[in-house]
Amino acid sequence: MNNPNTKGVRRDPARTSVVPRAVAGRRARRSGVALSIATVGALILGLFLGAPAAYADDYPSWDDVQAAKSNEAATASEVSRIQGLIAGLTQNVADTKAAAEAAGNEYFAAQQALDAQARRLADLQSQAETQKKAADDSATKAGQIAAQLARDGGDTTALQLFFSKSTANKDELLHRLGQMDRVLAGTQAIYDKALEAKNTAQALTDQAAAAKTERDRLAKIAEDKMQKAQAAAEAAAKALADQQANLGQLQAQLAALQDTTAKTVAGYQAGEAARAAAEAARQAQLAAERQAAIDAAKNNGGGGGGGGGGGGGGGSSSGGAWVRPFGGYQSSGYGWRVPDCSSWGCSSSFHAGVDLADGSCGSPIYAAHSGTVVYAGWNGGYGNYIKIDNSDGSGLATGYGHILDGGFNVWSGQWVNAGDVIAFAGNTGGSFGCHLHFEVYQWGSTINPIDFMQNQGVYMG
Repeated sequence: MNNPNTKGVRRDPARTSVVPRAVAGRRARRSGVALSIATVGALILGLFLGAPAAYADDYPSWDDVQAAKSNEAATASEVSRIQGLIAGLTQNVADTKAAAEAAGNEYFAAQQALDAQARRLADLQSQAETQKKAADDSATKAGQIAAQLARDGGDTTALQLFFSKSTANKDELLHRLGQMDRVLAGTQAIYDKALEAKNTAQALTDQAAAAKTERDRLAKIAEDKMQKAQAAAEAAAKALADQQANLGQLQAQLAALQDTTAKTVAGYQAGEAARAAAEAARQAQLAAERQAAIDAAKNNGGGGGGGGGGGGGGGSSSGGAWVRPFGGYQSSGYGWRVPDCSSWGCSSSFHAGVDLADGSCGSPIYAAHSGTVVYAGWNGGYGNYIKIDNSDGSGLATGYGHILDGGFNVWSGQWVNAGDVIAFAGNTGGSFGCHLHFEVYQWGSTINPIDFMQNQGVYMG
């Protein structure tokens, strides 16, 4: 169905959302090419919808302002209208940003609940496996004792029962032991131990099955929260882009209408054009500086493997290999830790990723592997965050947290290659200094990224 509110935009066949022409024109560029701060701001939280046509048509032109200047009543009316538009732009940015943060916080909480349940499931499965092995070992030992008794001339009636037919598995062996005469020396205690371990293993297996059902339920909730948070992020980005595109001119038009001196509307218009040109030049300079930083990082990165002890660079890749997502050193590992606290709150007691730091904000973050960006927005304690689906049927995904405000270099739905610059490191969310928080997911739950990357030949020290 056609959307009536898509003026000035085109549809991208690879996406279900509407993409502004200004963004679509950059689609062919690799994410390794830095965008200007203004462009990154427009893409802050992923792609966004075009401004609704009815609303966009309400913005006054300079001809409208010139006509209003000739009549006092018309001037007052136009002043009131422009003031309302400015207030509306500002309020829309505030409202959509708050909604995006709230949705991102819900997504964060849902993912944390999923990870906790996944850890509980893994623990139950491990305990069940341990108890099953203990039962099997005890049954085997009891069988060995029974065999020895047979050789030594033990209770032949009981032994005949025991050896009457072959045993297919340890459970059958344990069942036979339960039927044996308890006078067989040495079998009673072993039998009791084996039976207890078997019963415990079964109870743990039942708990693990229930835990898996709960994990799967939480995974669906987390996925739903992620999608809702992405939609809210896109709405916030659209509101910000709308403000950036129109606020400056509206303020200049308002000043022209309210001016009682001999200044003309043409003078204000010229001044606004000069200001816009100066801002464009400043943004171009910032973009050039950022591109230079990216080029320098790639030239000095050392390629995916990192270096001994000191960490190493990141980002270089050949083909579809895994690469180190950030330079610097490992400042925090994976697993349980003592939480750090600040005015923002306290860090989690379980660290679901690895922190990499190089001592500064603004350093490039690289895609650890090729894939599709499935989230780019706020994510609670992770701050500004990107998630990439790296799955080739293996259920793998990677997450990148604490990204710099305005530091997104990709948007939701975009394909990236290993080593592409996807963002710039910051200190957002529950962070205690500029760094990258990097995670690896397997079927929706975090796994140890240090071990995983090591298995891919990438050192994360």
